[in-house]
Amino acid sequence: MTTITNATAELLRLPLDRPVGGSGVAQIDVLAVDLTDSDGATGTGFSYCIRGGSAVVLAAARDLLEPRVVGQRADTPEALWRHMAAALNRIGRGAHNLAMAAIDVAAWDLLAKRLNVPLGIAMGGAARSMPVYGSGGYRPDHGPEETRDIALAHVDRGFAGVKPRLSGGAADGAKMKAVRNALPDHIRLMADVNEKCDLAGAMNLLAACADAGCLWLEEPMPAADTTAYARLAATATGTAVATGEHLQGVAEIMPYLTSGGLHILQPDLAMMGGMTPCLAAARTAENFGISIAPHFLPSLFVHLASTQPNVTWLEDFPLLEPLFDIQAKTVNGAMTMPDAPGHGMTWAEGVRARYRLDL
Repeated sequence: MTTITNATAELLRLPLDRPVGGSGVAQIDVLAVDLTDSDGATGTGFSYCIRGGSAVVLAAARDLLEPRVVGQRADTPEALWRHMAAALNRIGRGAHNLAMAAIDVAAWDLLAKRLNVPLGIAMGGAARSMPVYGSGGYRPDHGPEETRDIALAHVDRGFAGVKPRLSGGAADGAKMKAVRNALPDHIRLMADVNEKCDLAGAMNLLAACADAGCLWLEEPMPAADTTAYARLAATATGTAVATGEHLQGVAEIMPYLTSGGLHILQPDLAMMGGMTPCLAAARTAENFGISIAPHFLPSLFVHLASTQPNVTWLEDFPLLEPLFDIQAKTVNGAMTMPDAPGHGMTWAEGVRARYRLDL
């Protein structure tokens, strides 16, 4: 039996050229995990912290690695994830989910490399072409013209859809119509409001997005308000309600599924705790007729898409990508799982030494 014989974790801090996203992120802390098995095979994984807390996540990872990872089988990532999760019954998930995400990605990468197949094949899937939309560069305070120009730049780069960020205010409807009117007919339009609305505002914005031909409205309200989401989704006509990037695990997703509070689930790798729970969430959502559009990292989630037919879109929002040499590419608006063994994301030369935090 091949076992994991060595496991390490460290933090990298990547400064961004300018604040990005709806919450103005200026830097991102990345948890890097490396696993080695008794045959000498290696796997690498990563997770991330946005807006603080990375020292706690690093401590959580190190707390798990020696007693819960080293010595375990190298060919059973899902069993390893459950073994780690079992240690958290008395302290909850929280930061441990972000730590487990990096360990889980490394475990899957290790298995796929041992099998000499892409991660998606190791997860039980088969390659298929997935549409990719662009969501980088937008700010909620951009006006209609600037938002339109960024959207058209995404079209020029070959994306199949675009997703501007909204402010949650009265001007959002005009902004979305300006973008829709400028886009070619075959380009899909989505919108992200980053939890800025109450229920009344979300209902108004959902109607405005429907008028502008939006495919979905993302995170219109705080994720904890499942009752409001159920009421909002019940009013939807033409534009779907999407959310999920702030939810931790299938248990937090279930109230949305059972209440009809979303139409599109958007799991986040770090918040969910890795590819194992993302796969579980996608399988569960499939039973409710819910589509999956994961939260950024398209070159990793293209492997999840290979396993689950309800994954319908991938999101290009470059954040961690400068740290990696990446096999998967967007071509003609779509991405396909690469042929290389593992997840196909290798650390770019020198980045770990350059951005490492001594903690």
